Amino acid sequence: KVKTYEEWCEPKLAENALEILDKEIPKLKDKIESVHLCFTSDPFMYGYEEISEMSLAIIKKLNLHGIKCTVLTKGILPIALTELSSENEYGITLVSIDEEFRKEMEPNTAPFKDRIKSLKALHNAGCKTWVSIEPYPTPNIFEQDLKKILDSISFCDKIIFGRLNYNKRVSEYKGYKQFFNDAAQQVIEFCEKNNKQYHIKDGTITE
Repeated sequence: KVKTYEEWCEPKLAENALEILDKEIPKLKDKIESVHLCFTSDPFMYGYEEISEMSLAIIKKLNLHGIKCTVLTKGILPIALTELSSENEYGITLVSIDEEFRKEMEPNTAPFKDRIKSLKALHNAGCKTWVSIEPYPTPNIFEQDLKKILDSISFCDKIIFGRLNYNKRVSEYKGYKQFFNDAAQQVIEFCEKNNKQYHIKDGTITE
């Protein structure tokens, strides 16, 4: 437990993660379809090598027990992932390719081009790759061309798209519902044209 905001902002490694897995896997492995790393933190947190090393060890241990892993990061996917199970799926979050947006909205994360480069390296090595374009902003928050984002990740196997929620500026944008409907349709058409899997998050398309 942390005592201050500053302490909360400084990541700390759960050093007993592998020991916990040793206890939990025998009890639960028959019930587990896959393990996702992870929505509450970042398994390949940019600038924290010790976290990346632990995540690799966790994935390896799970794979050795026949458990598939999925990964999502705003950091750099290490090439060492190519040595693990071919059933794993590796993804990056990418809601823009503009570095000014990243510096303002996603400080301390990996540059967009570096995220894409690491994902493409895994894809070229035969890994399953995906991209999460979520939470996607309305133009009054940041104006950009969705097509350019899609083109930059045209190599990946799957795209997930979702709107920005919990931000009053979204509802302040006139026609925001139609904006997200059109954007979702653009993603669908892109994926169908390029023979890719896709998933549009609930609530993105509305009446």
